[in-house]
Amino acid sequence: INQLLLQPKLIVTDTMNFWMDNCLEDLLEVISKTNVLIINDEEALQLSEKSNLKDAANKIQKMGPDFVIIKKGEHGALLFYKNNFFDCPSFKVEKCIDPTGAGDTFAGAFIGHLNKTDDLSFENMKTGVIKACAMASFCVEKFGVENIVNKSVNSIKNRINILSKSN
Repeated sequence: INQLLLQPKLIVTDTMNFWMDNCLEDLLEVISKTNVLIINDEEALQLSEKSNLKDAANKIQKMGPDFVIIKKGEHGALLFYKNNFFDCPSFKVEKCIDPTGAGDTFAGAFIGHLNKTDDLSFENMKTGVIKACAMASFCVEKFGVENIVNKSVNSIKNRINILSKSN
């Protein structure tokens, strides 16, 4: 980040417990320069040393990020920004075959949405989280990327609409 010639408009970091366990000081330095931190629920509790997700998000925001997204697996995701909070449910799939890659799919869909819209407002971040939850739900239904790559635009829009209406 320090070596970038141009300061990026947005820095999104997606971390995991490995970095907390092995390189905490370096991770904290990166988090301090991050605008959006994406983290799962167990990692948020570990990083913050708090016992609930709301307190964890508040403490993590004090570390640097304006926005904190806490992924809760089959229970959706939470978005925190200042005093604003958004709870996005997950799309209930018939059968979870393999969760491998769901978090990366979530992050990719979220960042892709922000890049396409060029809107960093809380409202647009909420839409990004909805789209991210929808795309992650496709990921868990099969192995690898086959269930994401071959999806029709209509099936993607359908899941996004279902999640949007549940809020």
